[in-house]
Amino acid sequence: MPKKLIIIFAKFVFSIIVVNQKTFMQYKADLHTHTSFSDGGFTPTELIDLALQNNLSTISITDHDTVAGLNIALDYAKNKDIEVIPGIELSLDFDGIEVHILGYFIDDTNVKLLEYIEIFNNSRLDTAKKIIKRLNNLGMDITLPQVKEFSKNAPICRPHIAKTLLNYGHINNINQAYTKYIGDYSPAIVKKEHFPPEEVINIIKTAGGKSFIAHPGRMKEDIVLKLVKLGIDGIETIHPSHTATRTDYYKGIVNEYYMLESGGSDFHGGLRKDDNNFGKYFVEQSTVENIRKGLF
Repeated sequence: MPKKLIIIFAKFVFSIIVVNQKTFMQYKADLHTHTSFSDGGFTPTELIDLALQNNLSTISITDHDTVAGLNIALDYAKNKDIEVIPGIELSLDFDGIEVHILGYFIDDTNVKLLEYIEIFNNSRLDTAKKIIKRLNNLGMDITLPQVKEFSKNAPICRPHIAKTLLNYGHINNINQAYTKYIGDYSPAIVKKEHFPPEEVINIIKTAGGKSFIAHPGRMKEDIVLKLVKLGIDGIETIHPSHTATRTDYYKGIVNEYYMLESGGSDFHGGLRKDDNNFGKYFVEQSTVENIRKGLF
């Protein structure tokens, strides 16, 4: 074959590979991420850019108890080679233990959902004030306005209080905030008020979404099974806190009860220092399509 034809043929093959490069790439969906609209370290647009750098095809933004960042993310993603699934992570109380529930493919304009978010975040603010007062009594002089410097317009979460303690020199690192002051059984902690599990599951359903138990490896097995029997749609089987054995165990529950499964990195970024998890914990396209269509 003449050299000129070889060059033309090589360019033709290369152009096909470039145009169809996604065909040769693994589909990766991270269905558990957070932005600066809750306790994440990146804005929605920064998160999407980072997702693209990590070769993610799909992400779900699941900020804690807020949908404020979804419109920004969805608009930005329109011109990018990535799908953003509207999601949320809601908190509930189960026998005195805080449990997190993920919602996927939600309608972020749903009135019932927005009412819940407003009520819960008013409760979050009240809880934050009580925690700050306890910290003051323990000798740490921080204020609500100082905490709001970190939370900005996001619902106040413990990471915002931890960052405030670090910024004003009361602790040496973020982990110390939890081990000494605001961890689950620490002296300054105040339990948030929660809706019952049935109501949280129904709120997600009313908003057109599918409900999933988040990071079940962090809770007792009996709670997982109780939530399954309450009619939750699925379980987050893949999570950085799960061993391979735990992942297989939750996949077994999914199969036994004809449920959906999800997975993701629970990425926050910033001071969480979990950047290495992003792009490493993901699910396949078939998993996303099953959730989208409600197929078990």
